[in-house]
Amino acid sequence: MRENLPADWREVLTEALAAPSFQVLERFVAEERQQHTVYPSEADLFSAFRLTPYERVRVLVLGQDPYHGPGQAHGLAFSVQPGVPSPPSLVNIFKELQADLGLPPPASGSLVPWARQGVLLLNAVLTVRASEPNSHAGQGWEAFTDAVIHAVGTRPEQVVFLLWGNYARKKKKLIDTARHVIIESAHPSPLSAAGGFFGSHPFSRINEALMLRGQQPIDWRLPG
Repeated sequence: MRENLPADWREVLTEALAAPSFQVLERFVAEERQQHTVYPSEADLFSAFRLTPYERVRVLVLGQDPYHGPGQAHGLAFSVQPGVPSPPSLVNIFKELQADLGLPPPASGSLVPWARQGVLLLNAVLTVRASEPNSHAGQGWEAFTDAVIHAVGTRPEQVVFLLWGNYARKKKKLIDTARHVIIESAHPSPLSAAGGFFGSHPFSRINEALMLRGQQPIDWRLPG
């Protein structure tokens, strides 16, 4: 499994990959793939890291675990593969994108264009059993992705961390708030979006934070 992680990320995550807990995790995921349908595919597992090299991370968006429906998850938090209907949380993200920046809902729910600009779309848990949300929680992914958050936080350049919902907000303790920017709100899920996600203007706030440090803003436009 680890061999599919890009070399630049393997270098900064050496300690996490060498941990006994990661070896246990690799065995668990391999067994799950033999016995069940697991998302995303092995090929897509580390898509976020492949599309967003370590040295290019400017924004980190933290999700919880992958979508568990057929054809949805492809290794990027909140994103779905082209041609797949957008799940409710992603629909709400696009509603806020339109309210914030005036951008119309895209034709596809793929967020690959964001990832290519330095937006690391990271789930705290990177795999899930089909139709069973959170089924791979507590198996070791959290220790690995905590190490990812820490590694991103050690970059000399400012990074903007976008934390949606209580689960993501608990990760604030891993972030040096003196050097980095945290933007947080309610989760875009239909269960919580009306409680502070809508109207939070995350996209314009991210760009403002980037430009204050002389960085290029993210072009949030998506095809369609």
